[in-house]
Amino acid sequence: MGQYIMGFISTQLRFKYWVFKLWFIGIFLLQINGNDKKALIFGITGQDGFYLTKLLLDKNYIVHGCMRNTPSQLERMRQSFKGFYKNSLFLHYGDLTDASSIIELLDEVKPDEIYNLGAQSQVALSFKKAEYTTNCDALGPLRILEAIRILGLKDKIRFYQASSSEMFGDVEDKLQDEMTLFAPKSPYATAKLFAYWITRNYREAYKIFACNGILFNHESERRGRGFVTRKIARAVAKISCGKNKVLCLGNLDSTRDWGYAPDYVEAMWLMLQQNAPDDYVIATGEGHSVREFVEAAFKVIGVTVEWHGDGINEIGRNKETEKILVRIDPKFFRPNDKKSSLGCNEKAKKLLRWQPTTKFNELAKKMVESELLNHL
Repeated sequence: MGQYIMGFISTQLRFKYWVFKLWFIGIFLLQINGNDKKALIFGITGQDGFYLTKLLLDKNYIVHGCMRNTPSQLERMRQSFKGFYKNSLFLHYGDLTDASSIIELLDEVKPDEIYNLGAQSQVALSFKKAEYTTNCDALGPLRILEAIRILGLKDKIRFYQASSSEMFGDVEDKLQDEMTLFAPKSPYATAKLFAYWITRNYREAYKIFACNGILFNHESERRGRGFVTRKIARAVAKISCGKNKVLCLGNLDSTRDWGYAPDYVEAMWLMLQQNAPDDYVIATGEGHSVREFVEAAFKVIGVTVEWHGDGINEIGRNKETEKILVRIDPKFFRPNDKKSSLGCNEKAKKLLRWQPTTKFNELAKKMVESELLNHL
């Protein structure tokens, strides 16, 4: 009986040993070969492109990125992903305004997932470059969808379109969700609205797995310098280091729903993992003004801002020293600007099981501390 028990235990141990060994080999092979999923990212050199690339590489994707012929951007990408560059990350030249380059790229790569993050994404600049913004932001997504259709890849490819909360404009609804009516107030928002509807149209007409992510403002340490949050963070760091004296801004009372970009790219990926395509609002559900972002940013360096005056004569002073830190400059006001933006993320929470992880003050802290490292 004792020998039987010992034999049984020995057999069980050997079985568990081989199960563990096979599991370990499987994990090792997965790390080497990936899961064979290929993603193509338009706009890979931007903020969202960077974080999405990192997310997908961590999930063992083969990532292909489309970028314009900009050597500085190429070198930046190579440095950012030096360890992955040769084996898992491939960069291609192309342009959303050039249909032939898109068709050639899709035919060459034949990706499983396409993420269109490419755009002229500065709202203020869209008033000065309305035609280019429309060509890139509206017709660019159409060119990608047409390429999928022409090449007969509609059953293979899942497509994500980066839509924008700017499409809502000023609405009566306190919280904007997937059912809120659109009322764009800029060439950028109008172009994005065309892209939103053409994505839905191709989903319905050609049965392409195509999703719209209606993303509210999302920021990070890699935000472009033309965006107000990055401008504030840079100015605070420079003032702290004695390199700048005053931060000049436009509308301090403009309110936005600001989240953290790495959280938002996860939502993009989750949309393309669902059983059926759909559109989702991605937001924090919290609104904060430009004024509040200024206050949160200065608080990181231990400065409290006090406001004096009103309108274009309003100034922000250091509470302790009374030194002027913030001034209003009319040139930073937009020709047509929405007052507030606040998103409802209930659908994303329920169906994608997604929710933001980074709070407003933490976001400001991350951005300012990153700038301090660059300027100290």
